[in-house]
Amino acid sequence: MSIDITTISSGRLSAGISALGAELQYLTDSDGRDLQWNGNPAFWTGRAPILFPVIGLLEGGCYRLDGISYTMPKHGFARDATFDLVQQAADTITFRLAASDTTRAIYPFEFQLDIRFSLADATLTIEAIISNMGDAAMPASFGFHPALRWPLPYGQPRDEHVIRFEHEEPAPVRRIDGEGFLLPEPQTSPIIGNTLKLRDDLFVDDALIFDQLESRRIEYGALQGPRLTVDFADFPTLGVWTKPGAGFVCIEPWQGFSDPVGYAGDLRDKPGIIEIAASASKRLAMHIGLTD
Repeated sequence: MSIDITTISSGRLSAGISALGAELQYLTDSDGRDLQWNGNPAFWTGRAPILFPVIGLLEGGCYRLDGISYTMPKHGFARDATFDLVQQAADTITFRLAASDTTRAIYPFEFQLDIRFSLADATLTIEAIISNMGDAAMPASFGFHPALRWPLPYGQPRDEHVIRFEHEEPAPVRRIDGEGFLLPEPQTSPIIGNTLKLRDDLFVDDALIFDQLESRRIEYGALQGPRLTVDFADFPTLGVWTKPGAGFVCIEPWQGFSDPVGYAGDLRDKPGIIEIAASASKRLAMHIGLTD
């Protein structure tokens, strides 16, 4: 299936975005080197899916809301929906997904989700504006899921790549079980000081989930050469994930996560859920920057 891609550029960076899922398809530097995973199906076809209105899995594949059960796929429906292109310039583009009969059947809210991509110099900003167009409070989760090249295309070995947090991070991490549900027991963090040395064995049990972070900014790359920064001031949780042996690492700001093991409560009470008031909006943004 061919995918139509709309491009934006700042001179320092270029990006291509598909209306399908409002998904970032590529991010390249001024020399055309790929900073983002290419979706090789041998490992993972995703590139940077949008996670809405849930993140991860739901117990039984459904959630409860005000006494009614609704079926919902993993990570929600936005990543598989076609967005409308509502604004475009040389360095900025906005896609929109609005409530429809299809979404109301599994998520009974009048929402509008705008995803705005903008480039300024060597920084890509991705903004989500979640608007509640209805007259009742709307529970939701939201996450970004960009897959960055591991190794980056600057000649340094894969095993020299690290993630450096802006502060030391001694707090434990969370993990999911073999089915994908959030385990209750915290685990010792593999961060030493402020540095996470990337290794495939870290991800044998899926993602590392950091839900007690002091940092809202990380730097990713090798000790030498250009690196990427990721800023996520609007998010309380960060997921880091890859499939062992794959050429990417996902650095994922989240508002929410999978159901805790055995969760049977209402969606409004689920850990990590936010509620957006009637006729209100919530803005969540991340920034990916290239540094020399």
